[in-house]
Amino acid sequence: MVAVAILSALVAAAATALLAGAARRRTGPHRRAYVLLAVAGAAALVGLLVGVIVELGHPHRSPHAARLTGWPLVVSVAATLSGLAAATGLLRLPGVVVNRAATARLLLDGLIMATALWFVGWVVFSEPTRLLGAATPVACPAILLASVNAAVTAGLTLIVVLRAAPPRSRFTLLGAGITASAFGGLGVAAGVCQGGVGITLSAAVLLALGLLAAALAVHRGDPPGQVDVDLIRRDGAYAFVPMFAMAGSAMYHLVQGGRFDALGIVAGSVEGFALVARQYLTLNDLRGYAGRLAEREAHFRELAHTDALTGLANRRGLLRELQRCAEEKVDCVLLGLDLDGFKNVNDMRGHDVGDMVLAEVGRRLRGNLRPGDLAARLGGDEFAVLMRGRPADADVVARRLLGVLGRAYEQPEGPVFLSVSIGVAGQYDEPDPTALLRHADLALRYAKQRGKNRIERYDGTEDRALLRRTRVEHELRGAIERNELRLVFQPVASLPSVRPVGAEALLRWHHPELGNVRPDEFIPLAEECGMIAKLGAWVLHQACWQLSHWLADGHDVWVSVNVSPRELHAPEYVVQVAEALRAHHVPPQRLVLEVTEHAVATDLDELIRRLTALRHTGVRIALDDFGAGYSSLGQLRRLPIDILKIDHSLVAEHEPVRPVGRDGPAFAPMVDIVMRLGHQLGMEVIAEGVTSPTELAAVVAAGCRFGQGALFGWGVPAEHLEAMLEAATSPGARPASVPPPGPRRAAPSPLLPRLRSHPPASPPVPAPRVSPEGSAQAGPVVGPAPGDGVPRS
Repeated sequence: MVAVAILSALVAAAATALLAGAARRRTGPHRRAYVLLAVAGAAALVGLLVGVIVELGHPHRSPHAARLTGWPLVVSVAATLSGLAAATGLLRLPGVVVNRAATARLLLDGLIMATALWFVGWVVFSEPTRLLGAATPVACPAILLASVNAAVTAGLTLIVVLRAAPPRSRFTLLGAGITASAFGGLGVAAGVCQGGVGITLSAAVLLALGLLAAALAVHRGDPPGQVDVDLIRRDGAYAFVPMFAMAGSAMYHLVQGGRFDALGIVAGSVEGFALVARQYLTLNDLRGYAGRLAEREAHFRELAHTDALTGLANRRGLLRELQRCAEEKVDCVLLGLDLDGFKNVNDMRGHDVGDMVLAEVGRRLRGNLRPGDLAARLGGDEFAVLMRGRPADADVVARRLLGVLGRAYEQPEGPVFLSVSIGVAGQYDEPDPTALLRHADLALRYAKQRGKNRIERYDGTEDRALLRRTRVEHELRGAIERNELRLVFQPVASLPSVRPVGAEALLRWHHPELGNVRPDEFIPLAEECGMIAKLGAWVLHQACWQLSHWLADGHDVWVSVNVSPRELHAPEYVVQVAEALRAHHVPPQRLVLEVTEHAVATDLDELIRRLTALRHTGVRIALDDFGAGYSSLGQLRRLPIDILKIDHSLVAEHEPVRPVGRDGPAFAPMVDIVMRLGHQLGMEVIAEGVTSPTELAAVVAAGCRFGQGALFGWGVPAEHLEAMLEAATSPGARPASVPPPGPRRAAPSPLLPRLRSHPPASPPVPAPRVSPEGSAQAGPVVGPAPGDGVPRS
């Protein structure tokens, strides 16, 4: 017995020394926790030594005599001080609690567990249960304090261990050590109170082992672990398990015929108050959490409606305010703003400078609006201002913003100069917020198209034009498949006989709902939306197919097809032309490709290469609308052109004049100049836009051999042109020379619908161009071939 006592004391002393050493090594704010654990070890050691010495010094005391001494109380006080110091040190360890609220929750949870443990223990050791029978310790008031300490220590350490984050092995070892020390102190006090040496020594061994376990847990340099501070998830288990334990033990006690004395009632009351307090804290935490969630939700909702760069409202925020205006039925005016030339700022100065300019735009907008107005950034360099009030006020604000945003933006690398375009739309125009935003955007587009740095108000007429434009573009994509397109042919007449010798293929579109859509409406749309290549290929094949039938029927005729700049600059267009000629068995010199002067104005060198490649296929090239203002004489000399088509403005702009100093018919001076120029450059000339006999006489007097215009006929279907050819080549109108036989009739193309054909005709064909040096650039030499019926000048 002496050896067990001495060994227990030595182990407890060694553990206390380890705890003290750990406290000495620690620094910082958490050193106090290790000091408290060392104090707890020292107090437990004192209680162990007192109990062992008392028991070994008076081994034959009676239990009654032992209860009359004060030594059990001394041991109980020592054990209680050890438990309080250990519990406090445990709570102050790093990672256990982070704030007072977390400490309060841990203490209440520990108290709930402790009360349940104490109550269950009271039931176990009280009459009539007394599960240990005769070995049950006799009630001793001195150990009440130690029993409470043991229950509180066990409950608190259990809560900390359960809430520790994995791995929790060191927390488990520390908690087990503290709990064993508390129950060891209780056992030593109970042994001294009972006068039982065996109980005292057994409890001393338990106390010593507990101290050793706690010392080993904190002896390492790092903290034991981390305790989960989110204490809401497991509150149900911590509340219900102790209550079930107390309820079960109480029912068992009553079934056994026991009664509840003051201690049992106090324990039950403490458990109830602790649960209520814990639930109150939980409810308070939930309220605080809900409040913080509401604040964060409001904050994020505001962020969702705010532009991060400028601090203005974003598109979502603007739509929300527009919706409010619609719900309140308040007249609102929306200004759409776009910075002119802002892309150059990003490209030349960098996006950082661009962002600073946008931020400054936001500040200027906020500083120049009325109270209640809303400024928003819709994206990029596009802004908007929503105003409540009369349209006249919006005009004043728009003019002010035009000046304010047009001022220089000072930057470290130098000022940035920008202008702004503004579009205005009113809520009275359209109550739908989305439609109002679209109207402002349309007005802004008008301002951009009409020169920028200006204010434009929404116009419903232009909106309807845009809607039609959108629908025309949509319907155009399926026009070929629905067989809605057709070709008409405007005759080209030989002058002065006015006999049809060729035709220009013109595209027409009849939609079942839109009606006849003008070419000047859908051709530019086809160029913008990328459909011009598909339409051009269809026109080319259709014209070649029709030309092959006319030639097979004996009509000596040629057909011209208009080529857009996009088609001309496509690398595959030359191959498409060659394939169309080969597929429909059309002699290349019978096909004329017309290029507008607009194409000449863009990338002249590339245009020359494309036209040269086309002429190598044998086709002829015509420069359409010559004189409209794009081409120069130097360009004209370089271009591989066979035919000049004089623009109708040169034919109709001036009254014919008579020769000075000599007799002769009146002539068109500009036509005469172009005629001389074309002949000097080896080109044939066709006068366009001949609408009256006076203009016809003027162009004939100028020496023009071919004409085209309303006087000779508008664009007509193929069968009508065939009738004109037949009428012009009737026996009485046939030339003396016999034209060479035409090619054999070509097989119909499976890609194109078959059109009606008629008997033969024999008109002339403009000759290919010869270079100024006299060598032919493509095809035969200048002038009509024998038997072609072309009048010679």
